[in-house]
Amino acid sequence: MKSKFVAFGLILAAGLATAAEQPSLELIMSDPDWIGNAPQSPYWSDSGDSIYYSQKQVGEDFSQLFRLTLPGGETLAVDESRSPADSGRDKIYNSDRSAVAWLERGDIFLKDLKSKQSQRITATVSDESHLQFSADDNSLQFLRDEQFFSFDLQRGSLRQLTDIRLSDDPKAEQARFDVLRAQQARTYRSLVESAQRSERREAAEQLRAQHPKALYLGKNIRVLARSLSPNGEQLALVVSDASDDTGRAGSMPNYLTADGYVTVREVRSRVGRNTERAQDLLIVDLSSNKISKVDWSSLPGIDQDPLAKLRLSALKWHLEQGANEAEVKQALTAPEQRGLSVTQLKWSPNGQHLALQLLANDFKDRWLVSYSPAAAGAQLKLQHRLSDEAWINWEYNDFGWLSDSRSLWFLSEESGYSHLYRKAFDEKRATALSSGQFVVREPAIAPAEDYAYLVANRAHPGNYHVYRVPLSGGALEQVSDLDGVSSFVLSPNSEQLLISRSWFDRHEDLYLGASDGSQGLKRLTDTVSARYREIDWIIPKIVEVPSSHSERPIYSKLYLPADHDPNKRYPALMFVHGAGYTQNAHFGWPYYFREFMFHTVLSNAGYVVLDMDYRASQGYGRDWRTSIYRNMGQPELEDFLDGIDYLVEQQGVERHRVGIYGGSYGGFMTFMALFKAPEAFAAGAALRPVVDWMHYENDYTQRILNTPLIDPEAYQRSSPINHAAGLEKPLLITSGMQDDNVFFQDSVLMVQRLLELKKPDFEIAIYPLEGHGFSNPESWLDQYRRIFKLMQKHLQ
Repeated sequence: MKSKFVAFGLILAAGLATAAEQPSLELIMSDPDWIGNAPQSPYWSDSGDSIYYSQKQVGEDFSQLFRLTLPGGETLAVDESRSPADSGRDKIYNSDRSAVAWLERGDIFLKDLKSKQSQRITATVSDESHLQFSADDNSLQFLRDEQFFSFDLQRGSLRQLTDIRLSDDPKAEQARFDVLRAQQARTYRSLVESAQRSERREAAEQLRAQHPKALYLGKNIRVLARSLSPNGEQLALVVSDASDDTGRAGSMPNYLTADGYVTVREVRSRVGRNTERAQDLLIVDLSSNKISKVDWSSLPGIDQDPLAKLRLSALKWHLEQGANEAEVKQALTAPEQRGLSVTQLKWSPNGQHLALQLLANDFKDRWLVSYSPAAAGAQLKLQHRLSDEAWINWEYNDFGWLSDSRSLWFLSEESGYSHLYRKAFDEKRATALSSGQFVVREPAIAPAEDYAYLVANRAHPGNYHVYRVPLSGGALEQVSDLDGVSSFVLSPNSEQLLISRSWFDRHEDLYLGASDGSQGLKRLTDTVSARYREIDWIIPKIVEVPSSHSERPIYSKLYLPADHDPNKRYPALMFVHGAGYTQNAHFGWPYYFREFMFHTVLSNAGYVVLDMDYRASQGYGRDWRTSIYRNMGQPELEDFLDGIDYLVEQQGVERHRVGIYGGSYGGFMTFMALFKAPEAFAAGAALRPVVDWMHYENDYTQRILNTPLIDPEAYQRSSPINHAAGLEKPLLITSGMQDDNVFFQDSVLMVQRLLELKKPDFEIAIYPLEGHGFSNPESWLDQYRRIFKLMQKHLQ
């Protein structure tokens, strides 16, 4: 066989690509500006006659705002130093949509849509946020410096609505009985009279100034979120105990600094190292400053322990490891009531009702509830409960109000797939607006509330179109006609869609279409560079790899050499996408675009490449996602082995010439593949890899493996460090030393373990300035050059 390494060396020497050349590693790992920069964060002008989008500037770390006039008009850069002519992307409307308000660089702007006159409401150093119209549309309410304010639109006056203080009330100590204080009051009349005059003066000043009365929550309260009712009557505060242990922070040294000295910064804590911070909800009546604490006890299942069996098995396991029985029993004792977190809270448009999304701290229940604080005997009312013996998804949890202030829409995986539901307060059950073995996401309700628009992969798991469905119920209608991966923004009059759409080898560009699907999409931008278009990229096929463990196939991207002949024999490389829960076998521009280009280099060098959406991947429903519960690494490895069978049986791959590589979760799975199935893989490259899940962050890891205290066996099974003795084939480890996601320490731990096991065939490459996602082209190039050389040596 002709040396592929020699051929690759010629490609490297050729430098930057031309129309007649194939891509080089230097080119594809260089600053991606050369590809062209996609339009980002598109939105409509207020009149709907033009669109705006941002675009990263070549060679810079900032973006420029552009305006494109419709239809087919010119594109002009926007002078962002001047007051904006149109509202921004994240805008809010009053009830009759005659006015729009938005935040621009931390300040508030307002526009009258009838007169088309805009005005700046604030110009402050402090950032304003939580912007909303009041229920009567007469004022704008917002948060500044942790306090709510109201801007009267008629008078042009500003009023502070809250004065929340996280300290003890200084008068509280005076109110408590004190022998000496009582003696002073009895003896010295002038002290008493002076104090009384002072109190009357303060009350009079308070009345004249109309300032809000200070509300002292105490120094032991931590405020996590706050939300003002649009009627201005109630304030919702999500709080926790300030003394809760948030867990010991990790330390991240930086050895390469401007002054030459090593610096150390604190980074996240590790899974299970913090106490479960149970959150409470306080409702403050702003007219009286009376505080009511919402009672969670009526939530179904709140007093049950879904981890009870695991606690018993964990006690046995810890005792077998020599732990103290009394200490372990105490640590494993379940709380009387499960802790929960308030993940979202939204007031109804009239401000009378509060909708809350609550998530159990064990991640096995999600409650959607309503609460009407002004009602007599106010109590939580359950609107929807979603339970999962594995874990509640961190995606597909959107919800919101309809304008009647009595109805909610929300997403749920209740059916096993994410779908859209509608529910009125007085209805016992929610109405499913979509159904089937596909997922819907990114819902948007039309202003007239006749349709809900959404993105779904109904036609194919990897093909995301825009659809609409009547809110009153009816058929799901496809309204975009181009395959790929799409997202959308509905025009102000609901008649058009601004769609961002990408394809396998093309990043997102903007398209225009009718919201009822009556017209084909018209392309508005073409931002891919001529240089990129001239290259003959290998476009992958999405194939269905038969699974030996599931009834459904494993959807995968297959890259083949241009002259592929299944009767010949080829080496193969398996790419493992990161995140675990993401989707890469889709029709759009991948998050892993460098890897897409790298796979063309590999295919041109004679490799077959397989990129699998293994079990745990996104886009395939709840069961596919949770198949790794308490057993990370095993179902995915089974899918990889099925992938090898497919490559050998159908694509001419030689079984002993298969390599594997990936980053983050892909690095973790590279370890598991080489350690647990060493006979299946000839070599592997683990990039920024997880080594021991006990060192990863809480919210991700606890969902899948519970905590190391409660489920130690899951961590033993799922952590590569415990399987390292199985390494038999060459291994490359690469890691950025500034990685605050998967710590560099993980790779250090693995290297030490391999040293102690006396494993002879591994190496590590470290990158002093890189985080989890590399930023320097030199680091990208070095890393992928090492991967290529590793595979050339052991697969060719």
